Amino acid sequence: MRCVQAPSLLTPFTASGTKAQPAGKAALGQYMTPHPIAAFMASLFPQNFSTFHLLDAGAGRGSLTCAFLDALRQRKDACPQGEVSLVEYDANLLQELHRNATKAIGTLLVQCHVQQADFIAYATELVARKQRPFTHAILNPPYKKIRSDSTHRALLHDVGIETVNLYTAFVALSLALLQPGGTLMAIIPRSFCNGPYYRPFRYFVLQHAAIRSIHLFTSRTEAFKADKVLQENILLTLERDAKQAEVIISCSENSAMDDYHETKHPFGDIVRPEDSEKFFFIPHNQDMEKIPLAANRSLTSLGLDVSTGPVVDFRLKEYLHPMPLPGDVPLLYPGHFNGSTQWPRHPFKKPNALAFCPETRKWLYPNGHYVIVRRLSSKEEKRRVTAYHVQPESFPGQDYLAFENHLNVFHRCKRSLPRDLAHGLMLYLNTPFVDAFFRCFNGHTQVNATDLRSLPYPSASILTKLGQWALEHPNLSQEEIEYYLNATLIERQPQDSTP
Repeated sequence: MRCVQAPSLLTPFTASGTKAQPAGKAALGQYMTPHPIAAFMASLFPQNFSTFHLLDAGAGRGSLTCAFLDALRQRKDACPQGEVSLVEYDANLLQELHRNATKAIGTLLVQCHVQQADFIAYATELVARKQRPFTHAILNPPYKKIRSDSTHRALLHDVGIETVNLYTAFVALSLALLQPGGTLMAIIPRSFCNGPYYRPFRYFVLQHAAIRSIHLFTSRTEAFKADKVLQENILLTLERDAKQAEVIISCSENSAMDDYHETKHPFGDIVRPEDSEKFFFIPHNQDMEKIPLAANRSLTSLGLDVSTGPVVDFRLKEYLHPMPLPGDVPLLYPGHFNGSTQWPRHPFKKPNALAFCPETRKWLYPNGHYVIVRRLSSKEEKRRVTAYHVQPESFPGQDYLAFENHLNVFHRCKRSLPRDLAHGLMLYLNTPFVDAFFRCFNGHTQVNATDLRSLPYPSASILTKLGQWALEHPNLSQEEIEYYLNATLIERQPQDSTP
């Protein structure tokens, strides 16, 4: 066994691109992996190898490498020989990292290389040289946004990787450094599963690897409880340059794994072939089984669209009014919707009105029927998608409405929807079917317009019938609405041909 501390390959950079001394884990966006999670990650590697070279990117104190080596000792056949390369930026951790790795190796025939380096600088140089030295990669990368004008962003761009966060940069680079058939195991936030910012990263992963398994921690507070990290994490297993097969989806509330369960899914359940966004779905809810029966249309096929509210209030400060003045337009925030539309509100921390003038005219919608959905929600809420029906009678005498940027607005060419269609759409969006589907690909607090476009919808005629029925029967309970939708509309869906 040989354990060495190699000199730094390149001068470390921070996420902003300036030279810096190693800092604390919060500043670096780095959090250490609890032992039970590290052991579980190590157990997920295939066991059919006789030699290896393991990469631990952002190694921290070495818990992931130690877990990997412990798993080797537990093999029934002969322990394979190999190497481990641990790359860590924080100089304060190197001594402990070196000590932990040495202890974990023990009598194993393993060479150990501890490298102090900025991993992005280290890895991009290897990628530029077309080197792929590793057979295995295990990582718990830092979570931190990468500025568009940073050195990190430039280094990544030079090797064909476009991404906006350190964690996806670490995964993409580690994947790029794997030999054909190499396995990558990472614990990362699931925010990459949807949204336009991570689209290039999703394409990169799908181009270079097969997804073997995804493990979901259903509690956002348990995986890194000691560090008080509120983040929904997954364990992602990828195989470099491999043929895609079924994907194992497993789930547990926390690292104890006492409620662990797993299922196998066709790859088309995880990444839909027709989805140009390449969202990653993680089906773990029984309500998902009802979705194909409930809806199979795209929003555009209904002749509808959804847009982010166009009014960014801090850019229009001079036109905002606490209460409406003559000629003003209602300015609608999420706070104006709480079971019903409440406008104007007093007291209210936000302005209630926007001045109508040439400078604001382009941001306005004609008064009419719209469906709005709040852009911010949390996993712990009963429903991630909360929709409201905006009705013109709530704003008597008004010709226009202004929707603030924290709302998503369903519309038809930026004009009013038919009343019954709008009401039916609102009811559908508030069902557990939609909630279950949405939770399968959304792992952060945003409900974006792109996400809403990706939902499956019933046809416009079915939504119209639902809205008409509900308006004719006021004071319906949520259970009655769901029963009607399930027993009547869903059964008609396969035969319905009206767009």
